[in-house]
Amino acid sequence: MTNKASFLLGTCLVLLSSNALAASGHTISANAAASSNYFWRGITQSDDGAAVSGGLDYSNDSGFYLGTWASNVDFGETSSTSYELDFYLGFSGEIKALSYDVGYIHYAYPDAAGDIDFGEVYTSLGWRNLSFKASYLTHAQSGSSTEEDMLYLELNATFPVFKSAELGLHIGNSRGDTVMEWTGEDDSYMDYGVNLSKDGYTFGLVKTDLDADDDLKVYVSYAVDFDL
Repeated sequence: MTNKASFLLGTCLVLLSSNALAASGHTISANAAASSNYFWRGITQSDDGAAVSGGLDYSNDSGFYLGTWASNVDFGETSSTSYELDFYLGFSGEIKALSYDVGYIHYAYPDAAGDIDFGEVYTSLGWRNLSFKASYLTHAQSGSSTEEDMLYLELNATFPVFKSAELGLHIGNSRGDTVMEWTGEDDSYMDYGVNLSKDGYTFGLVKTDLDADDDLKVYVSYAVDFDL
């Protein structure tokens, strides 16, 4: 594990233990999932293979939260990277009918041959069934991006359908010089998604308008959450 990843993991563990003991109204939960594919902004992170993931989250009544999440990844034969380890923290809450979330996330790849970690700040607003989120690249290690210029905008909607099922709709736009560096195409592309979820099971469709990755892709997943 890299020094930066070790430091972030240690920070998360210290905060989890100290806040859990000191704060009232705290919550600690865990999650686990298995999916036929792992997509990030419309692009597979597992070379169109299966992915297993899991995470740990802490939150309290002030709206503060922090957590960590991990998944296997596969960036192709030329990459030795086998897993992703994320760390995040922020504040979320509601003002009347409007929900909000502001935070930071660090994407770490501890066993990568080079330094490819990067981080983003994000903010989201939600109203009824709609949510809008903006994520901006704050820094990137030299092996990840030389440009450090990326903005991701997304609009999501969820609707109850049938009996206790949920329909999700997604549209996103990635833009900036880092996007061109990563995709080798334009400095902007769109991604689209639709999914149907029930009792932890999800069936979804994903598509982008990238020339090299414009096929409609299908995935299925199952996720569970645990209160600790």
